[in-house]
Amino acid sequence: MNLLRNALLGLVILIALPSQAQTADEILNTYFENIGGKENLQAIKGVKMTAKLNQQGMEIPIEIYQMTDGRQMTLIKFQGKEIKQGVYDGENLWSTNFMTMKAEKSDAETTANFKLATNDFPDPFLNYQEKGYTVEYVGQETAEGTETFKIKLVREPLTIDGQKVEDVAYYYFDAENYVPIAVESEIHQGPMKGQVQYVTMSDYQEVNGIYFPFSMNQGIKNGPSQPIAMDSIELNPEVDAAAFAFPEEEIGTSNE
Repeated sequence: MNLLRNALLGLVILIALPSQAQTADEILNTYFENIGGKENLQAIKGVKMTAKLNQQGMEIPIEIYQMTDGRQMTLIKFQGKEIKQGVYDGENLWSTNFMTMKAEKSDAETTANFKLATNDFPDPFLNYQEKGYTVEYVGQETAEGTETFKIKLVREPLTIDGQKVEDVAYYYFDAENYVPIAVESEIHQGPMKGQVQYVTMSDYQEVNGIYFPFSMNQGIKNGPSQPIAMDSIELNPEVDAAAFAFPEEEIGTSNE
């Protein structure tokens, strides 16, 4: 009797497996199809996102630029001033110091790690094998109250204090719509080093045939977060290359 019951149970499992089991690539292929297709993504040369960052109840206008050649910049408009953060011109990484309001370059290690991250544009999963990335389907898990497919993404290793460190992120894809609704990854540099960054994405809207999340929350897992609401997303914007250049200080001339 036990043999018959076990045989029947095994048969049920075998019948159920084909309909339930999915590979990471199958999930990603459905994802790309649902958001507009790989060809449309590959045609993107740049993105400009105009948004509002909610900082303790205060809405701060920001603009985020990302270009296919690696150039990136976040422009913060606050109290009549324009403050640039995370500016990468293809060689130098720099930001405006909030205290001195002067531009400061990042060190070589931070810049090298940032350059690796630019390979994610326009999507980290697009042609991931050519980038040297690997993906793994971890299983189904509930995230943000939603049943999701959990995908492990391993990028090229970072260099932290001269040592190579694995760069891993976990993406949670809505099991119904096959779009990411959350991503978590360990912070390897800066004052938050060792903590887990947690970002949620929602309110996907179509822009020129491609769907983007228009609502995001970025913060520490199980900790405080900052909501970001997109006002608009523009594809292939015209951006002056000078906007990314490090502002060399002018040398004053003496009248003496």
